Amino acid sequence: MGKAHSQAWRNVRAFFDVPAAEQRVLVGRDAEQVSKAAEHYGWAESATDWQQVIGRDDIDIVDICAPGALHAEIAIAALKAGKHVLVEKPLANTIAESQAMAATARAARDNGIQSMVGFNYRRVPALAHARQLIATGRLGTVREVHASYLQDWLADEAAPMTWRLRKETAGSGALGDIASHAIDQVQFLLRDTVTDVSARLHTFTRRRPGPDGVEDVTVDDAAWATLSLAGGAVASVHASRVALGRKNSLRIEIYGSKGSLAFDLERLNELQFLDATAGPAEEQGLRRILVTEPGHPYMDAWWPAGHTIGWEHTFTHQARDFLTAIRDGIPPSPSFEDGLQVQRILAAIEESAATPATVHL
Repeated sequence: MGKAHSQAWRNVRAFFDVPAAEQRVLVGRDAEQVSKAAEHYGWAESATDWQQVIGRDDIDIVDICAPGALHAEIAIAALKAGKHVLVEKPLANTIAESQAMAATARAARDNGIQSMVGFNYRRVPALAHARQLIATGRLGTVREVHASYLQDWLADEAAPMTWRLRKETAGSGALGDIASHAIDQVQFLLRDTVTDVSARLHTFTRRRPGPDGVEDVTVDDAAWATLSLAGGAVASVHASRVALGRKNSLRIEIYGSKGSLAFDLERLNELQFLDATAGPAEEQGLRRILVTEPGHPYMDAWWPAGHTIGWEHTFTHQARDFLTAIRDGIPPSPSFEDGLQVQRILAAIEESAATPATVHL
């Protein structure tokens, strides 16, 4: 994330009309490593004490890419110090932390201090275009959503422990890491709110080699959930970090009374769309839209029509939207309140998975 965010801050003003932002300080735990990273990624200097950096007068924005266990402490301190804050998803590790962050953000907003959660897939042009199609009624009444986010970097049982596999640092596994993206997309695309959940979590490899010997994995490898939305739609969500052969596949299918949409992050410049009201049934089917036209969201800043963009551009779009919101004094989206709503869903999934009602056949 540090690499992706650094690239965004470095390039955003070259393509978008935003205020100038200087990459002043990169903060990390290891002085030698963070110094090398700062030089490599274009930061003017490095530091290891985030509290000291937040207190500096020449720092206006704090961008938090630390593990989830640190989000609340750093974000709250930064907002109280009058700094604008961008924090990676999920907002925090617990509802209590998220509530405290949202409350602090509301108070800071009254003083012109902005905050945003980094659900960067809202900035994929194809998904932003899908949201527009849904909002204008092209799908009619949305009935079903199928969202899956599948990776395979933990499919190997010998893969080593990282902070993402410890509950005390990560909060949860595939659930918070990638299912949070899928859940945010369900609500973002439909402009709707999840009202109840039914879910299951599972850990396939329960012990992994760590730096000091074998450790217990204390988070989930995969998550499954059925979500009901206030508007009447039903969504299924599946997230896994052991889905062998899937590298970074966020797949979303949306079925309405008049049309359907389909998207896969591994083909992020494409959106599949079916308009069931156009022509006879014998001639209908999902058609491919290449989302690279100047009229598509964000695309007028990039290349000639038909020239594709990549995953890293979503972070540039994120930086663009955050800087624009700060300049114009408009609260950016997704807000910390939006992040709190996702956190409540994550907690509800964990609660549902802990007390499953199993029907034996």
